[in-house]
Amino acid sequence: MILNCIAVDDEPLALSQVCKFIEQTTFLKLAGKYANAVHALKVIRTEKIDLIFLDIQMPDLNGIELARVLDTGLDKPRIIFTTAYNQFALEGYTVDALDYLLKPFNYKEFHRTAQKALNYAELLNRPATRVPMTNETETPKENYLFLKVEYQLVRIALDDILYIEGLKDYVKVSLKDTEKAILSRTSLKALEEKLPPKRFMRVHRSFIVSLDKITSMTKSSVCIGKTMISVGDHHKDAFVKFVGKWI
Repeated sequence: MILNCIAVDDEPLALSQVCKFIEQTTFLKLAGKYANAVHALKVIRTEKIDLIFLDIQMPDLNGIELARVLDTGLDKPRIIFTTAYNQFALEGYTVDALDYLLKPFNYKEFHRTAQKALNYAELLNRPATRVPMTNETETPKENYLFLKVEYQLVRIALDDILYIEGLKDYVKVSLKDTEKAILSRTSLKALEEKLPPKRFMRVHRSFIVSLDKITSMTKSSVCIGKTMISVGDHHKDAFVKFVGKWI
């Protein structure tokens, strides 16, 4: 796979270096270089661009502002920010940037980041497996899912998930055998749609639990290890029906 990419930076030396690195990378094709984000935006809207190496601090339209006006969706260009100021890392995350290169960076660092972009593109372009229709609700056969964590897609085994907590624009996934939860920028509703309903249940507006990790339960709460989770009123009927199977 070849990624069509552009470089945007108002510093001539920095722009020249990024272009040189792009030309050294076999799976990248340089489609243009721009010292102005406004000019780059015109090209992005008229040509098929897969990847943008984008400086943040620029006149007229800065990199963060450019990222915010791009179309949303899986087919939008992915962004790798290149900047000398690490305080912009969190802002880059909020506009769904794929990665962040802190100047000055060498080719090894550049290639590692470009490889992330290639891996992401290949994942999106992988053909979906057709599942035969049945009378039951269809669920994915995969025993894992991928979540965006910081600037990469992390594979999570379904067997490792204990419960998932919704935190506004993020979800916190608690896993067995580790005290460190995974934080991903997505909604609990979006994640619920990806999980097999025979294995996971929404028991509260802020919680999804793994049914096979429940250690005890009542009609109004579930216990997973040392964690007690209340069942919300909106989800109580479905949960009581589940509890009824064991009474």
